[in-house]
Formats: sequence, C-alpha cells, structure tokens
Amino acid sequence: MYAKIYMKRGFVLTKSTILSSEGITIRHFEQGDMPLLGKLYNSVTSRGNAVFWWVGDEENWENVYCAFENGKMVAKGQVEIINIVPPGRSKESRHSIYLNLKTIPEREEDYDLLEGMYQTLLLRALELKETLSAEYKTTLCVGNNASEIANTQFFEKEKGFCQYNSLFKMKHTLNNSYTVPELKKEFEFATWMMETPQEEDHYLELEAEVWPETPLGKERLSQFKQNPLWNSMVVREGERVVGSLMVWQEEKSGYIENVFVLEPWRRFGIARYMLSQALNYFRTHGLEEAYLMVLTDNDSALHLYESVGFSLSSEERRYRIELL
Repeated sequence: MYAKIYMKRGFVLTKSTILSSEGITIRHFEQGDMPLLGKLYNSVTSRGNAVFWWVGDEENWENVYCAFENGKMVAKGQVEIINIVPPGRSKESRHSIYLNLKTIPEREEDYDLLEGMYQTLLLRALELKETLSAEYKTTLCVGNNASEIANTQFFEKEKGFCQYNSLFKMKHTLNNSYTVPELKKEFEFATWMMETPQEEDHYLELEAEVWPETPLGKERLSQFKQNPLWNSMVVREGERVVGSLMVWQEEKSGYIENVFVLEPWRRFGIARYMLSQALNYFRTHGLEEAYLMVLTDNDSALHLYESVGFSLSSEERRYRIELL
C-alpha cells in the first residue's frame, strides 16, 4: 500500500520505519520521543496560538507519526475520528476525521517534508474510514489558527482543502464571582451524568437535532466523559431536556462544549443560566480560566458569551475535503 505514495523526495517503506528518505525518517511516535516532542512543541508554539495536538495516551500512538532528521524531530502529525454518524440520520450527515500536522518553523514551507507526512496521515485516515459506516460519506478536516498562513496554504493550494467554517476561541478569567440569573419557574436545572447507554443515546438524539450534519457520536461522547471534572448540565421543562452543555478540566482551565437550547425554548435565558452555573462550577474547583469555541458568524452566541464575561482569544479556521 505504501509503495503507491508519490513524493518528490523519494520516501520509501522500510522494515523499521513507516517511510524513509535520505536524511529523513517518518515513523510512529514512541515513549522515548517525549523530550524531542517537547522541543518541537515549544518551537511550534513560540510564535503564538498554533493549533498543536498533544499525542495522548499510548493507545493513540498508532495515529501519531513523527519525522526525524539528524536526531531531531522536525515534524509531527496525527489523525483522529471526531464525528461518527449513527444509523438513521440524514444522508447529508458526514463522518469527520481530523488531522493535525506541524513542522518546526524553519521547515513550515518545506512541501516535500509536508507531503511525506501528509501522505502517511492520509493512509491512516483511509484505514480509519474503513471502520465507519459506508452509509455516510466521510470528510477529512484540518484546523489551523488564523496566523498559521504557511501551513494552511499547503492544505489549500497543494491538497485542495476548502475552508468551511471559522471559530473564535473565547476566554473567561475566573477571578470574580458571577451572580447566576434566575431561571423561570417552569424550568428545572440539574446535572446529568448519563450513566446508562440509554441516557447517552437520548442525549445524542437531542444533540443531533441541533447539529444534524456533524452529530457528536457515542465514541466522541465517551472521550469527553473521560476528562477530569466532566459533567453535563441541563435544563428541563417537565421531563424534557430543552438545553444542555458539557464541562471538564484541562490542566488549570475549564472547557465548555456543546452549548445548545432547542429551538422552541430559546430566548428564555436558559443558555445564560447554564453558562453561569458552569462558570461557578469551575470556580468551586479552583480553576483559573474557562474556554469555549463559537462560530465566528454566530452573532447571537457571540453576544451571549460576551454578556457573561467571555472575550476573544484566538481564531481557528477549518478546512476539509471529501475522503474518497
């Protein structure tokens, strides 16, 4: 399979590596690479808000590839399934596989190096695609900070990726208490740990009503639930969940994900109430700041988040192609 790859530099498969060429070796990440990975991370992020994925636990390393030259890690890439569409959804829905590819700054325009890494990641993405239902198509996506111009140009000009959305990362400094607004008496707030498969299925059905083309999927929900301090906060009217968000901790920061209120129950202050509860949840656990992501063209959500103290931190632009 690897022999079909075309690369100007002439990468070839060997017994001990994934791909190699004169002076460059691309292989899976290993435990002993941690010090070199740290140096690469510091190099890539020294210019600001680069989108750099960490390698995760060892079971994920089959999706992580590194390029080495003269004992130095010069590039790192990885792929991950993000959205898996469950049966019965709209035919317009798409599975999503994301990739993240970074080089040291002085090699960010080395298209031969990028090509070798990209083809390795593409092959792994195609393997992952085979594990997904053929009922739906699959998109291959990449997200870069707006300032990562050289990296983005490789995907746009060389690989044909097209931009499909842009998101602001918003930050809230948790240094002051925040008064939780009142919730109308017909609504009830609660936390929801989704302890049974049936509860998870119910949540995913609600979430798919809001984002039908890219539903979260059970596998991604399971990953979220493994994060420290994970919790789900919901507002109900009677027995019906009408709004929800998820929270968890990464290092000393809190993260808010999947904020939604179903259409008939919007403009009742439900989202503001849940966000205020989430911020106080982070404060009670001693976290220093909170983050969330929002589409740059979602004016109503931007206004909402700013009204509870969030401010713009950075912009991520996402690109995709159909994975054939």
